[in-house]
Amino acid sequence: MDLLNNLAVGFATALSLQNLLYCFLGVTLGTLIGVLPGLGPVATLAMRADHLHTRSDFALIMLAGIYYGSQYGGSTTAILVNLPGESASVVTCLDGYQMARQGKAGTALGIAAIGSFIAGCFATILVAAFAPPLIELAFKFGPAEYFSLMVLGLVGAVVLANGSVLKAFAMIILGLLLGIIGADVNSGTFRFDFGIAELQDGIDFVAISMGLFGFTEIIVNLSKGEARDSITEKVGSIWPSRKELCKAAPAITRGTLLGSFLGILPGGGALLASFASYTLEKKVGGSHANPPFGKGNIAGVAGPESANNAGAQTSFIPMLTLGIPCNATMALMIGALMIHNITPGPQVMSSNPTLFWGLVVSMWIGNLMLVILNLPLIGVWVQLLRVPYGLLYPMILTFCCIGVYSINNNPFDVYITIICGALGYLFAKLKCEPAPLILGFILGPMMEENLRRAMLLSRGDPSTFFTRPISLVLLMMAIFLLLLILLPSIKKGREVAFKED
Repeated sequence: MDLLNNLAVGFATALSLQNLLYCFLGVTLGTLIGVLPGLGPVATLAMRADHLHTRSDFALIMLAGIYYGSQYGGSTTAILVNLPGESASVVTCLDGYQMARQGKAGTALGIAAIGSFIAGCFATILVAAFAPPLIELAFKFGPAEYFSLMVLGLVGAVVLANGSVLKAFAMIILGLLLGIIGADVNSGTFRFDFGIAELQDGIDFVAISMGLFGFTEIIVNLSKGEARDSITEKVGSIWPSRKELCKAAPAITRGTLLGSFLGILPGGGALLASFASYTLEKKVGGSHANPPFGKGNIAGVAGPESANNAGAQTSFIPMLTLGIPCNATMALMIGALMIHNITPGPQVMSSNPTLFWGLVVSMWIGNLMLVILNLPLIGVWVQLLRVPYGLLYPMILTFCCIGVYSINNNPFDVYITIICGALGYLFAKLKCEPAPLILGFILGPMMEENLRRAMLLSRGDPSTFFTRPISLVLLMMAIFLLLLILLPSIKKGREVAFKED
Protein backbone atom coordinates (compact mmCIF):
# COMPACT_ATOMS: atom_id res chain seq x y z
CA MET A 1 0.00 0.00 0.00
CA ASP A 2 2.86 2.35 0.81
CA LEU A 3 4.37 1.66 -2.60
CA LEU A 4 1.08 2.54 -4.32
CA ASN A 5 0.83 5.77 -2.34
CA ASN A 6 4.42 6.65 -3.20
CA LEU A 7 3.82 5.94 -6.88
CA ALA A 8 0.73 8.16 -6.76
CA VAL A 9 2.93 10.98 -5.41
CA GLY A 10 5.44 10.24 -8.17
CA PHE A 11 2.84 10.37 -10.94
CA ALA A 12 1.45 13.63 -9.57
CA THR A 13 4.94 15.12 -9.67
CA ALA A 14 6.15 13.65 -12.98
CA LEU A 15 2.95 14.47 -14.88
CA SER A 16 3.11 18.18 -14.09
CA LEU A 17 3.60 20.31 -17.20
CA GLN A 18 7.06 21.56 -16.13
CA ASN A 19 8.40 18.10 -15.31
CA LEU A 20 7.03 16.61 -18.52
CA LEU A 21 8.79 19.38 -20.44
CA TYR A 22 12.08 18.80 -18.63
CA CYS A 23 11.79 15.05 -19.15
CA PHE A 24 11.18 15.58 -22.86
CA LEU A 25 14.13 17.98 -23.13
CA GLY A 26 16.36 15.54 -21.30
CA VAL A 27 15.56 12.46 -23.40
CA THR A 28 15.70 14.49 -26.64
CA LEU A 29 19.09 15.95 -25.77
CA GLY A 30 20.27 12.52 -24.60
CA THR A 31 19.21 10.94 -27.90
CA LEU A 32 20.97 13.69 -29.84
CA ILE A 33 24.13 13.21 -27.77
CA GLY A 34 23.97 9.46 -28.36
CA VAL A 35 23.52 9.92 -32.12
CA LEU A 36 26.34 12.43 -32.59
CA PRO A 37 29.77 10.98 -31.80
CA GLY A 38 32.25 13.19 -29.98
CA LEU A 39 30.32 14.25 -26.88
CA GLY A 40 29.19 11.55 -24.49
CA PRO A 41 26.62 11.66 -21.69
CA VAL A 42 29.24 12.38 -19.01
CA ALA A 43 30.39 15.61 -20.64
CA THR A 44 26.81 16.60 -21.43
CA LEU A 45 25.71 16.08 -17.83
CA ALA A 46 28.60 18.26 -16.73
CA MET A 47 27.49 21.00 -19.12
CA ARG A 48 23.88 20.87 -17.90
CA ALA A 49 24.79 20.88 -14.20
CA ASP A 50 24.24 24.64 -14.15
CA HIS A 51 20.48 23.98 -14.56
CA LEU A 52 20.41 22.97 -10.91
CA HIS A 53 20.27 26.68 -10.12
CA THR A 54 16.54 26.22 -10.83
CA ARG A 55 14.23 23.65 -9.25
CA SER A 56 16.15 20.55 -8.20
CA ASP A 57 13.41 18.09 -9.22
CA PHE A 58 13.22 19.62 -12.72
CA ALA A 59 16.98 19.38 -13.12
CA LEU A 60 17.35 15.82 -11.80
CA ILE A 61 14.63 14.57 -14.14
CA MET A 62 16.37 16.29 -17.06
CA LEU A 63 19.83 14.96 -16.17
CA ALA A 64 18.47 11.42 -15.77
CA GLY A 65 16.74 11.72 -19.16
CA ILE A 66 20.02 12.74 -20.78
CA TYR A 67 21.75 9.69 -19.35
CA TYR A 68 19.35 6.92 -20.32
CA GLY A 69 18.35 8.78 -23.50
CA SER A 70 21.95 8.59 -24.71
CA GLN A 71 21.77 4.79 -24.47
CA TYR A 72 18.97 4.85 -27.06
CA GLY A 73 20.64 7.31 -29.41
CA GLY A 74 24.01 5.59 -29.38
CA SER A 75 22.61 2.59 -31.24
CA THR A 76 21.62 4.71 -34.27
CA THR A 77 25.18 5.77 -35.02
CA ALA A 78 26.56 2.32 -34.23
CA ILE A 79 24.18 0.62 -36.67
CA LEU A 80 24.27 3.13 -39.54
CA VAL A 81 27.85 4.44 -39.40
CA ASN A 82 29.73 1.70 -37.48
CA LEU A 83 30.76 4.41 -35.02
CA PRO A 84 29.44 4.22 -31.43
CA GLY A 85 27.73 7.44 -30.39
CA GLU A 86 28.72 6.62 -26.80
CA SER A 87 30.84 3.93 -25.18
CA ALA A 88 28.04 1.49 -24.27
CA SER A 89 27.15 1.14 -27.97
CA VAL A 90 30.57 -0.21 -28.97
CA VAL A 91 29.40 -3.83 -29.17
CA THR A 92 26.26 -2.84 -31.12
CA CYS A 93 28.56 -1.94 -34.03
CA LEU A 94 29.62 -5.58 -34.42
CA ASP A 95 26.29 -7.00 -35.58
CA GLY A 96 24.20 -3.87 -36.04
CA TYR A 97 26.35 -2.45 -38.84
CA GLN A 98 26.48 -5.83 -40.57
CA MET A 99 22.68 -5.97 -40.49
CA ALA A 100 22.59 -2.50 -42.04
CA ARG A 101 24.93 -3.61 -44.84
CA GLN A 102 22.56 -6.50 -45.52
CA GLY A 103 19.63 -4.10 -45.94
CA LYS A 104 18.23 -4.66 -42.43
CA ALA A 105 19.11 -1.28 -40.90
CA GLY A 106 15.48 -0.57 -40.05
CA THR A 107 15.08 -3.93 -38.35
CA ALA A 108 18.23 -3.39 -36.28
CA LEU A 109 17.12 0.10 -35.23
CA GLY A 110 13.63 -1.13 -34.40
CA ILE A 111 14.78 -4.08 -32.29
CA ALA A 112 17.26 -1.83 -30.46
CA ALA A 113 14.48 0.61 -29.55
CA ILE A 114 12.04 -2.14 -28.53
CA GLY A 115 14.64 -3.93 -26.40
CA SER A 116 15.70 -0.68 -24.76
CA PHE A 117 12.08 0.19 -23.94
CA ILE A 118 11.34 -3.20 -22.37
CA ALA A 119 14.58 -3.13 -20.39
CA GLY A 120 14.01 0.45 -19.25
CA CYS A 121 10.50 -0.32 -17.99
CA PHE A 122 11.69 -3.41 -16.11
CA ALA A 123 14.61 -1.53 -14.55
CA THR A 124 12.29 1.27 -13.44
CA ILE A 125 10.12 -1.30 -11.62
CA LEU A 126 13.25 -2.56 -9.87
CA VAL A 127 14.17 0.97 -8.79
CA ALA A 128 10.69 1.47 -7.32
CA ALA A 129 10.66 -1.95 -5.62
CA PHE A 130 14.17 -2.15 -4.18
CA ALA A 131 14.84 1.48 -3.24
CA PRO A 132 12.64 1.60 -0.08
CA PRO A 133 14.15 -1.51 1.63
CA LEU A 134 17.67 -0.35 0.76
CA ILE A 135 16.91 3.03 2.30
CA GLU A 136 15.75 1.30 5.51
CA LEU A 137 19.11 -0.48 5.57
CA ALA A 138 20.96 2.76 4.86
CA PHE A 139 19.52 4.36 8.02
CA LYS A 140 21.55 1.81 10.00
CA PHE A 141 24.77 3.11 8.45
CA GLY A 142 27.15 5.23 10.50
CA PRO A 143 30.44 6.87 9.46
CA ALA A 144 32.32 3.55 9.68
CA GLU A 145 29.80 1.78 7.43
CA TYR A 146 29.82 4.57 4.87
CA PHE A 147 33.61 4.58 4.76
CA SER A 148 33.69 0.80 4.23
CA LEU A 149 31.00 1.04 1.57
CA MET A 150 33.04 3.63 -0.32
CA VAL A 151 36.12 1.42 -0.08
CA LEU A 152 34.06 -1.41 -1.57
CA GLY A 153 32.84 0.94 -4.31
CA LEU A 154 36.37 1.93 -5.30
CA VAL A 155 37.59 -1.67 -5.24
CA GLY A 156 34.62 -2.68 -7.36
CA ALA A 157 35.48 0.07 -9.83
CA VAL A 158 38.97 -1.41 -10.14
CA VAL A 159 37.69 -4.95 -10.67
CA LEU A 160 35.12 -3.94 -13.29
CA ALA A 161 37.22 -1.30 -15.07
CA ASN A 162 38.23 -1.96 -18.65
CA GLY A 163 41.93 -2.68 -19.07
CA SER A 164 44.78 -3.17 -16.63
CA VAL A 165 43.94 -3.53 -12.94
CA LEU A 166 47.17 -1.73 -12.00
CA LYS A 167 46.26 1.22 -14.23
CA ALA A 168 42.78 1.35 -12.72
CA PHE A 169 44.34 1.48 -9.23
CA ALA A 170 46.63 4.29 -10.35
CA MET A 171 43.69 6.28 -11.74
CA ILE A 172 41.74 5.92 -8.50
CA ILE A 173 44.75 7.07 -6.45
CA LEU A 174 45.16 10.08 -8.74
CA GLY A 175 41.45 10.87 -8.35
CA LEU A 176 41.73 10.67 -4.56
CA LEU A 177 44.72 13.04 -4.58
CA LEU A 178 42.92 15.55 -6.80
CA GLY A 179 39.86 15.33 -4.57
CA ILE A 180 41.69 16.49 -1.42
CA ILE A 181 42.99 19.70 -3.02
CA GLY A 182 41.54 22.72 -1.22
CA ALA A 183 40.42 23.43 2.32
CA ASP A 184 40.75 20.74 5.00
CA VAL A 185 37.40 19.30 6.11
CA ASN A 186 37.91 20.04 9.82
CA SER A 187 40.56 22.73 10.24
CA GLY A 188 39.92 24.71 7.06
CA THR A 189 43.66 24.71 6.27
CA PHE A 190 44.42 24.96 2.56
CA ARG A 191 46.08 21.86 1.13
CA PHE A 192 48.01 21.44 -2.11
CA ASP A 193 46.85 24.76 -3.53
CA PHE A 194 50.45 25.84 -4.37
CA GLY A 195 49.54 29.42 -3.57
CA ILE A 196 46.93 29.56 -6.36
CA ALA A 197 43.83 31.28 -5.02
CA GLU A 198 41.53 29.49 -7.48
CA LEU A 199 42.55 26.09 -6.04
CA GLN A 200 41.65 26.98 -2.46
CA ASP A 201 38.09 25.76 -3.03
CA GLY A 202 39.33 22.66 -4.83
CA ILE A 203 39.08 21.67 -8.47
CA ASP A 204 35.57 21.93 -9.88
CA PHE A 205 34.27 18.50 -10.87
CA VAL A 206 32.59 19.95 -13.98
CA ALA A 207 35.93 21.25 -15.25
CA ILE A 208 37.81 18.01 -14.66
CA SER A 209 35.08 15.76 -16.08
CA MET A 210 34.55 17.97 -19.13
CA GLY A 211 38.25 17.80 -19.91
CA LEU A 212 38.66 14.07 -19.31
CA PHE A 213 35.56 13.09 -21.28
CA GLY A 214 34.45 15.92 -23.59
CA PHE A 215 37.75 17.36 -24.80
CA THR A 216 39.48 13.98 -24.79
CA GLU A 217 36.78 12.37 -26.93
CA ILE A 218 37.13 15.14 -29.52
CA ILE A 219 40.94 14.91 -29.60
CA VAL A 220 40.84 11.12 -29.95
CA ASN A 221 38.29 11.31 -32.80
CA LEU A 222 40.36 13.93 -34.63
CA SER A 223 43.56 11.94 -34.18
CA LYS A 224 42.03 8.87 -35.85
CA GLY A 225 41.28 10.75 -39.05
CA GLU A 226 39.56 7.74 -40.57
CA ALA A 227 36.52 7.72 -42.83
CA ARG A 228 33.63 5.38 -42.10
CA ASP A 229 31.07 4.11 -44.54
CA SER A 230 27.61 5.38 -43.72
CA ILE A 231 24.42 3.47 -44.55
CA THR A 232 22.04 6.42 -44.56
CA GLU A 233 20.37 6.18 -47.96
CA LYS A 234 17.57 3.72 -47.23
CA VAL A 235 16.76 2.50 -43.76
CA GLY A 236 13.70 0.41 -44.61
CA SER A 237 10.92 -0.70 -42.30
CA ILE A 238 11.71 -0.22 -38.63
CA TRP A 239 9.19 -2.82 -37.46
CA PRO A 240 10.73 -6.29 -37.09
CA SER A 241 8.79 -9.28 -38.36
CA ARG A 242 7.22 -11.78 -35.96
CA LYS A 243 10.02 -14.26 -36.70
CA GLU A 244 12.67 -11.66 -35.91
CA LEU A 245 10.89 -10.66 -32.69
CA CYS A 246 10.73 -14.29 -31.58
CA LYS A 247 14.43 -14.69 -32.29
CA ALA A 248 15.32 -11.50 -30.39
CA ALA A 249 12.99 -12.06 -27.40
CA PRO A 250 15.30 -14.43 -25.44
CA ALA A 251 18.25 -12.06 -25.94
CA ILE A 252 16.16 -9.10 -24.76
CA THR A 253 15.15 -11.06 -21.66
CA ARG A 254 18.69 -12.13 -20.83
CA GLY A 255 20.08 -8.66 -21.53
CA THR A 256 17.44 -7.01 -19.34
CA LEU A 257 18.10 -9.28 -16.37
CA LEU A 258 21.89 -9.15 -16.69
CA GLY A 259 21.97 -5.38 -17.20
CA SER A 260 19.64 -4.77 -14.26
CA PHE A 261 22.01 -6.66 -11.97
CA LEU A 262 25.28 -5.24 -13.29
CA GLY A 263 23.98 -1.68 -13.19
CA ILE A 264 23.82 -1.81 -9.40
CA LEU A 265 27.43 -2.97 -8.98
CA PRO A 266 30.20 -0.43 -8.25
CA GLY A 267 32.01 0.35 -11.47
CA GLY A 268 29.19 -1.25 -13.48
CA GLY A 269 26.50 0.50 -15.45
CA ALA A 270 25.67 0.53 -19.13
CA LEU A 271 29.18 -0.11 -20.49
CA LEU A 272 29.88 -3.27 -18.51
CA ALA A 273 26.32 -4.51 -19.07
CA SER A 274 26.55 -4.26 -22.86
CA PHE A 275 29.91 -6.07 -23.04
CA ALA A 276 28.78 -8.80 -20.63
CA SER A 277 25.51 -9.29 -22.52
CA TYR A 278 27.28 -9.72 -25.85
CA THR A 279 29.67 -12.23 -24.27
CA LEU A 280 26.67 -14.13 -22.84
CA GLU A 281 24.86 -14.19 -26.19
CA LYS A 282 27.95 -15.59 -27.90
CA LYS A 283 28.15 -18.31 -25.24
CA VAL A 284 24.44 -19.16 -25.62
CA GLY A 285 24.46 -19.01 -29.42
CA GLY A 286 27.71 -20.91 -29.74
CA SER A 287 29.52 -21.54 -32.99
CA HIS A 288 26.31 -22.73 -34.70
CA ALA A 289 24.57 -19.34 -34.56
CA ASN A 290 22.96 -18.37 -37.86
CA PRO A 291 24.09 -15.88 -38.98
CA PRO A 292 27.31 -16.01 -36.91
CA PHE A 293 27.93 -13.30 -34.33
CA GLY A 294 29.76 -10.40 -35.93
CA LYS A 295 28.00 -11.10 -39.25
CA GLY A 296 24.57 -9.63 -38.52
CA ASN A 297 23.03 -11.76 -35.76
CA ILE A 298 19.98 -9.96 -34.35
CA ALA A 299 20.70 -11.27 -30.83
CA GLY A 300 23.98 -9.32 -30.94
CA VAL A 301 21.93 -6.13 -31.15
CA ALA A 302 18.95 -7.02 -28.95
CA GLY A 303 20.95 -8.29 -25.95
CA PRO A 304 23.51 -5.48 -25.53
CA GLU A 305 20.99 -2.72 -26.26
CA SER A 306 18.59 -4.10 -23.64
CA ALA A 307 21.43 -4.57 -21.15
CA ASN A 308 22.91 -1.08 -21.50
CA ASN A 309 19.55 0.61 -20.94
CA ALA A 310 18.68 -1.60 -17.96
CA GLY A 311 22.14 -0.97 -16.48
CA ALA A 312 21.82 2.77 -16.99
CA GLN A 313 18.60 2.92 -14.98
CA THR A 314 19.37 0.50 -12.14
CA SER A 315 22.61 2.42 -11.52
CA PHE A 316 20.34 5.04 -9.94
CA ILE A 317 19.55 2.63 -7.07
CA PRO A 318 22.82 2.94 -5.09
CA MET A 319 23.06 6.63 -5.97
CA LEU A 320 19.59 7.49 -4.66
CA THR A 321 19.51 5.14 -1.67
CA LEU A 322 23.09 5.17 -0.36
CA GLY A 323 24.53 8.26 -2.00
CA ILE A 324 27.24 6.09 -3.60
CA PRO A 325 27.96 6.38 -7.35
CA CYS A 326 28.54 3.11 -9.17
CA ASN A 327 29.96 4.74 -12.30
CA ALA A 328 31.32 8.06 -13.56
CA THR A 329 27.92 9.34 -14.69
CA MET A 330 26.35 8.76 -11.28
CA ALA A 331 29.39 10.42 -9.69
CA LEU A 332 28.69 13.50 -11.78
CA MET A 333 25.04 13.51 -10.76
CA ILE A 334 26.03 13.33 -7.09
CA GLY A 335 28.53 16.14 -7.57
CA ALA A 336 25.95 18.26 -9.38
CA LEU A 337 23.46 17.77 -6.54
CA MET A 338 25.95 18.32 -3.72
CA ILE A 339 27.16 21.69 -4.98
CA HIS A 340 23.56 22.82 -4.56
CA ASN A 341 23.17 21.42 -1.03
CA ILE A 342 21.24 18.31 -2.08
CA THR A 343 22.85 15.20 -0.54
CA PRO A 344 21.81 11.96 -2.27
CA GLY A 345 21.13 9.15 0.17
CA PRO A 346 18.42 7.84 2.47
CA GLN A 347 17.44 11.36 3.58
CA VAL A 348 16.23 12.26 0.09
CA MET A 349 13.32 9.83 0.19
CA SER A 350 12.17 10.91 3.66
CA SER A 351 12.80 14.65 3.36
CA ASN A 352 11.80 15.11 -0.28
CA PRO A 353 9.60 12.20 -1.44
CA THR A 354 8.25 14.17 -4.39
CA LEU A 355 11.79 14.50 -5.77
CA PHE A 356 12.56 10.79 -5.32
CA TRP A 357 9.32 9.29 -6.59
CA GLY A 358 8.90 11.94 -9.27
CA LEU A 359 12.25 10.84 -10.69
CA VAL A 360 11.29 7.15 -10.58
CA VAL A 361 8.01 7.70 -12.44
CA SER A 362 9.66 10.09 -14.91
CA MET A 363 11.97 7.24 -15.96
CA TRP A 364 9.01 5.22 -17.21
CA ILE A 365 7.52 8.27 -18.94
CA GLY A 366 10.92 9.06 -20.44
CA ASN A 367 11.21 5.53 -21.87
CA LEU A 368 7.83 5.94 -23.52
CA MET A 369 8.93 9.29 -24.96
CA LEU A 370 12.12 7.70 -26.28
CA VAL A 371 10.22 5.06 -28.25
CA ILE A 372 8.11 7.82 -29.80
CA LEU A 373 11.26 9.83 -30.58
CA ASN A 374 13.45 7.04 -31.90
CA LEU A 375 11.15 5.09 -34.16
CA PRO A 376 9.37 7.83 -36.19
CA LEU A 377 12.33 10.25 -36.19
CA ILE A 378 14.97 7.86 -37.49
CA GLY A 379 15.06 9.89 -40.72
CA VAL A 380 15.96 13.05 -38.80
CA TRP A 381 18.84 11.35 -36.99
CA VAL A 382 20.04 9.92 -40.31
CA GLN A 383 20.29 13.44 -41.75
CA LEU A 384 22.31 14.58 -38.73
CA LEU A 385 24.81 11.80 -39.37
CA ARG A 386 25.61 13.36 -42.74
CA VAL A 387 27.03 16.49 -41.10
CA PRO A 388 30.85 16.33 -41.40
CA TYR A 389 32.60 15.90 -38.07
CA GLY A 390 34.91 18.77 -39.02
CA LEU A 391 31.92 21.10 -38.67
CA LEU A 392 30.65 19.53 -35.48
CA TYR A 393 33.70 19.55 -33.21
CA PRO A 394 34.22 23.38 -33.11
CA MET A 395 30.62 23.76 -31.95
CA ILE A 396 31.05 20.99 -29.38
CA LEU A 397 34.22 22.64 -28.01
CA THR A 398 32.45 25.98 -27.81
CA PHE A 399 29.52 24.57 -25.86
CA CYS A 400 31.91 22.69 -23.56
CA CYS A 401 33.77 25.92 -22.71
CA ILE A 402 30.51 27.83 -22.21
CA GLY A 403 29.20 25.09 -19.92
CA VAL A 404 32.38 25.06 -17.81
CA TYR A 405 32.59 28.85 -17.55
CA SER A 406 28.91 29.28 -16.68
CA ILE A 407 29.19 27.25 -13.45
CA ASN A 408 31.41 29.73 -11.55
CA ASN A 409 31.96 32.46 -14.17
CA ASN A 410 35.67 31.76 -13.76
CA PRO A 411 38.07 31.45 -16.74
CA PHE A 412 40.42 29.39 -14.54
CA ASP A 413 37.96 26.49 -14.82
CA VAL A 414 38.34 26.59 -18.61
CA TYR A 415 42.13 26.36 -18.23
CA ILE A 416 41.69 23.35 -15.94
CA THR A 417 39.44 21.75 -18.56
CA ILE A 418 42.06 22.24 -21.27
CA ILE A 419 44.77 20.72 -19.07
CA CYS A 420 42.54 17.77 -18.20
CA GLY A 421 41.74 17.32 -21.89
CA ALA A 422 45.46 17.00 -22.65
CA LEU A 423 45.85 14.57 -19.73
CA GLY A 424 42.83 12.62 -20.93
CA TYR A 425 44.41 12.20 -24.37
CA LEU A 426 47.60 10.96 -22.67
CA PHE A 427 45.52 8.52 -20.63
CA ALA A 428 43.83 7.29 -23.82
CA LYS A 429 47.23 6.65 -25.42
CA LEU A 430 48.35 4.79 -22.30
CA LYS A 431 45.02 2.88 -22.24
CA CYS A 432 44.11 4.22 -18.80
CA GLU A 433 40.34 4.49 -18.27
CA PRO A 434 39.34 7.87 -16.75
CA ALA A 435 36.13 6.61 -15.06
CA PRO A 436 37.95 5.32 -11.91
CA LEU A 437 39.63 8.73 -11.59
CA ILE A 438 36.25 10.50 -11.48
CA LEU A 439 34.95 8.00 -8.91
CA GLY A 440 38.01 8.59 -6.75
CA PHE A 441 37.66 12.36 -7.16
CA ILE A 442 34.01 12.35 -6.01
CA LEU A 443 34.33 9.73 -3.27
CA GLY A 444 37.68 10.96 -1.88
CA PRO A 445 36.37 13.89 0.19
CA MET A 446 33.39 11.80 1.36
CA MET A 447 35.71 8.97 2.42
CA GLU A 448 37.95 11.37 4.33
CA GLU A 449 35.01 12.96 6.13
CA ASN A 450 33.52 9.62 7.20
CA LEU A 451 36.93 8.26 8.18
CA ARG A 452 37.51 11.20 10.51
CA ARG A 453 34.03 10.99 11.99
CA ALA A 454 34.43 7.28 12.66
CA MET A 455 37.81 7.79 14.31
CA LEU A 456 36.47 10.64 16.47
CA LEU A 457 33.50 8.57 17.63
CA SER A 458 35.77 5.63 18.47
CA ARG A 459 38.35 7.89 20.19
CA GLY A 460 40.99 7.00 17.63
CA ASP A 461 40.46 3.23 17.68
CA PRO A 462 40.72 1.85 14.09
CA SER A 463 39.17 -1.45 15.16
CA THR A 464 35.76 0.25 14.93
CA PHE A 465 35.74 -0.63 11.22
CA PHE A 466 36.05 -4.34 12.08
CA THR A 467 33.87 -4.57 15.19
CA ARG A 468 30.74 -3.14 13.55
CA PRO A 469 29.05 -6.01 11.62
CA ILE A 470 27.95 -4.13 8.49
CA SER A 471 31.31 -2.39 8.15
CA LEU A 472 33.16 -5.68 8.60
CA VAL A 473 31.05 -7.42 5.92
CA LEU A 474 31.68 -4.59 3.44
CA LEU A 475 35.44 -4.63 4.06
CA MET A 476 35.53 -8.42 3.75
CA MET A 477 33.74 -8.14 0.42
CA ALA A 478 36.33 -5.59 -0.75
CA ILE A 479 39.20 -7.88 0.31
CA PHE A 480 37.50 -10.83 -1.40
CA LEU A 481 37.25 -8.89 -4.67
CA LEU A 482 40.92 -7.93 -4.47
CA LEU A 483 41.94 -11.54 -3.94
CA LEU A 484 39.57 -12.70 -6.64
CA ILE A 485 41.15 -10.66 -9.42
CA LEU A 486 44.55 -12.11 -8.57
CA LEU A 487 43.38 -15.58 -9.63
CA PRO A 488 44.64 -16.37 -13.17
CA SER A 489 41.30 -17.79 -14.33
CA ILE A 490 39.37 -14.74 -13.15
CA LYS A 491 41.92 -12.40 -14.71
CA LYS A 492 41.65 -14.19 -18.05
CA GLY A 493 37.85 -14.17 -17.95
CA ARG A 494 37.86 -10.46 -17.16
CA GLU A 495 40.00 -9.75 -20.21
CA VAL A 496 37.71 -11.80 -22.45
CA ALA A 497 34.61 -9.99 -21.14
CA PHE A 498 35.99 -6.64 -22.24
CA LYS A 499 37.33 -7.81 -25.56
CA GLU A 500 35.60 -5.90 -28.37
CA ASP A 501 36.34 -8.15 -31.18
